[in-house]
Amino acid sequence: MSRPPRIVLATRVFTPEAVAAAFREEALVRALEEAGAEVTVLTTRPPRGVTGTDRVRRVARFPVKRDHQQQVRGYLCYMSFDVPLALRLLLRRRPDLIVAEPPPTTGLVATVLGVLRRVPTVFYAADVWSDATESVEGVPAPIRAAVRLMETTSWKRAAKVLTISPGVDDRVAALIGRRPSLTMVGNGIDTDTFTPEGSQPAEETSQGPYFVYGGTVSEWQGADVFVEAFARVRAQHPGARLLFFSEGSGKEALAQKVADEGIEGVEFRGRLAPADMSRVLRGAVAGLSSITPGLGYEFALPTKIYAATASGTPVIHAGEGAAFERVRDAQLGWASAYDPAAVAASMHSALAGGDRPTPEHLRTWTLENASLQGAAQRAAEAVLEAAR
Repeated sequence: MSRPPRIVLATRVFTPEAVAAAFREEALVRALEEAGAEVTVLTTRPPRGVTGTDRVRRVARFPVKRDHQQQVRGYLCYMSFDVPLALRLLLRRRPDLIVAEPPPTTGLVATVLGVLRRVPTVFYAADVWSDATESVEGVPAPIRAAVRLMETTSWKRAAKVLTISPGVDDRVAALIGRRPSLTMVGNGIDTDTFTPEGSQPAEETSQGPYFVYGGTVSEWQGADVFVEAFARVRAQHPGARLLFFSEGSGKEALAQKVADEGIEGVEFRGRLAPADMSRVLRGAVAGLSSITPGLGYEFALPTKIYAATASGTPVIHAGEGAAFERVRDAQLGWASAYDPAAVAASMHSALAGGDRPTPEHLRTWTLENASLQGAAQRAAEAVLEAAR
């Protein structure tokens, strides 16, 4: 191809929206642009109150329905993005490649338009959405089956399926068979933004030690274990606090649980911009991460782990599987069973400073193993290979 490849990225979230998928996709676009590709991002208008300057060249935004937490989540919200997306892909100049970010409905739209216009597609499999759907109570069986069909169809038709961890890669292979299109590119955090250097939040540190949970609260993450554990910790450390900077389907129920049980020291706040999140993490006793066992999501590696370690702060992880093993084996903090008593013991240890990894170790490990820039570079190489 004598001219630069023309690539379209279809994603319902993009920076400046402060979610992991937005950071991952922006890093991919920047890596593709640095390699000489012409990339257009088809995405949504940011949530109310979220501002920022696009750091990539071509971003085309369209209105979208958001829920009461300002997220693009749920069938109606997805359709409000996917239906216009089909027209946007159909009417624009034919690209050389389409990259699609979940949900599976967006992947299916990209796949169908790719077939119609004879354009190869790449699917960024950061999660296995059909597994997550099966872990949520009350989802009708036909919906679960439809999500599985949409997801596996997109994977099978894709020229490349980019997976973010060995666990996700193995799960995708289990569902569609091991094939050359599966490419494990890894995942990570923006190590230029999340750093140990810089100020700590004086307004937070002056009020006593605190733990930080940043990111989505949902069924499969099971953050309620930290609330139950903290209630025990608070009895011995009355000045300690548990801060949630998050949203998600389980946030309101968790806040109601705290109110009903009268647990003091737990605060629920909104998401922070990346630089502000790193600043809060720097002053924390530990960052928190969890995976509910038994729902089939033990392969997940939450990005919140890397946000903490990149900022020089250790992690308390509750749950089994890949994240437990990573925190334990790399000595990133405290790997705990998914049990309030066990998590409380880890919190006590963190407050006491016992076996606490140094900021230097945490930062070095993150740079070597969980840099978003490195993952984006590998993803860009796979995308450009598929575009040839």
